[in-house]
Amino acid sequence: MHSAPERGTAMAGRMPDAGGEPEGPEGRATGPAAGPAGKWWPLAAITLGNFLLLVDVTIVNTALPRIADGLGASFTSLQWVMDIYALALAALLMVAGSAADLFGRRRLYVAGLTLFALASLACGLAPDAGILVAARAVQGVGAAAMFATNTPLLMAAYQGRDRGVAFGVWGGTSGAAAAIGPVLGGLLTEYLDWRAIFLVNLPLTAFAVWITLRRVHESYGDLPRPRTNSDAGTPLARIDWPGAASFTACAGALTYGLMRGGEQGWTESGTLVSLVGAALALLVFLAVERRVRRPLLDLGLLRRPSFAALMAAALLLQAAAFPYLTFVGLWVQNVLGLSPVQAGLAVTPMALMSLLVGALGGRALQRMAPQLPVGVGLLLTGAGVLLSYALLDDGSGWAVLAPGLAVSGLGIGMAMPVLVSAALGAAPPQRAGMASGAVNTFRQLGYALGIAILGTVFTTALRPGTSRKSVGAAYVSGLTDIMLLSGVVAVAGGLLVLAVVRQGTAGDGGGRDAAGVEGVARSGGA
Repeated sequence: MHSAPERGTAMAGRMPDAGGEPEGPEGRATGPAAGPAGKWWPLAAITLGNFLLLVDVTIVNTALPRIADGLGASFTSLQWVMDIYALALAALLMVAGSAADLFGRRRLYVAGLTLFALASLACGLAPDAGILVAARAVQGVGAAAMFATNTPLLMAAYQGRDRGVAFGVWGGTSGAAAAIGPVLGGLLTEYLDWRAIFLVNLPLTAFAVWITLRRVHESYGDLPRPRTNSDAGTPLARIDWPGAASFTACAGALTYGLMRGGEQGWTESGTLVSLVGAALALLVFLAVERRVRRPLLDLGLLRRPSFAALMAAALLLQAAAFPYLTFVGLWVQNVLGLSPVQAGLAVTPMALMSLLVGALGGRALQRMAPQLPVGVGLLLTGAGVLLSYALLDDGSGWAVLAPGLAVSGLGIGMAMPVLVSAALGAAPPQRAGMASGAVNTFRQLGYALGIAILGTVFTTALRPGTSRKSVGAAYVSGLTDIMLLSGVVAVAGGLLVLAVVRQGTAGDGGGRDAAGVEGVARSGGA
């Protein structure tokens, strides 16, 4: 895992020499000397990559009906198009952080951008749903490499006040990605083609790679690296590959089992094999993490009640707040007849309210006891979803969802930015990087599992032979079912946080670099 604050990464403040080239060891950036404005090029490169990987979580939502028509994709295939990206991102995020510390953050970031671009090209050219799902999985692998290196690269590039500015911009674009994703997907789908939502990544990733290679310095973690380890008897730092493999197997098998159970039945042999396999993989992961020298996740952290509750909060917030919007997008297009652009605009009240809360109240939220913004934020998120549940009926239009989306956006804007800083406060200083990586892993896992579980509930209402009077009524029935479940999950998460999390459980992050804590904390908006 990457560590925060970073050590051994003094590349950031190095001044250019007389010839205008930045000094540094192998792997240094090249290009003209950075003036007062030029120092922000690393921020541009890192923020652009972060924006692209987060937009691609939601940009697909408004294109799903066109993808289904164009490729003849089934509902389950559409679920995998959404789910496999988040699943790969969640499964590989922690191991990507370890690899970046060992082999170089810039190197892994550029590799992630390149893989992300190639996978986007494959998505845009996919001849069938199977190829599209496979390409989305590879896209998620690239996104994990990009996401894992964002924070440490910014930490190494900026110090003091510049670091606060950099993380403010980075966090703001992370929030904007949530608002822009569905609308951008709608625009590209309606006026070009659904394939354009993937192909648009190509020139942008190329630009990000070019800036990164010229203006972003290489940095490493504080672990010994194979190429520089010359001390006799010092063991080489190793990546926890068994832990990564077992965690990936557990998450993948669980997601597959949930989807297959909804489609084939819970007693079907394939479903049972997948769920049992997930349980066995989890046991292997726990056993591996207890034994390895440098685990992906120190299980001792989960024995801290506050930290464990915050990981549950990260998973439940992401599972309750966002996956149901995928099915809302299907309803407003397939039943209400909205265009892709209109479908994207229909769900923007949530993102806009979240951005507004973050912009106006971000500093005040960070000064509160963490259980308050996180716990109350989850309660408000649940209340908003339950309000939509109460207002929606067979004769409703899209506008009936706006009040509930706005209330949920208020809760998300309160809870999301504080999650990482709260986790840092509940973990020892030497585990700060692991704590921030774990939060983001649990968040993406929550999204992946949310799509799988809610999709199972939603399809029950659409099955042939059910006693539904119309397709529209079936959609509404499915939506109300998943809204009720999402709302209850969010409320339960909020109550858990308020009951368990306590300020200063592990010290308020004492001993950490204040700017570093502020910077990593802002990653909660990603």
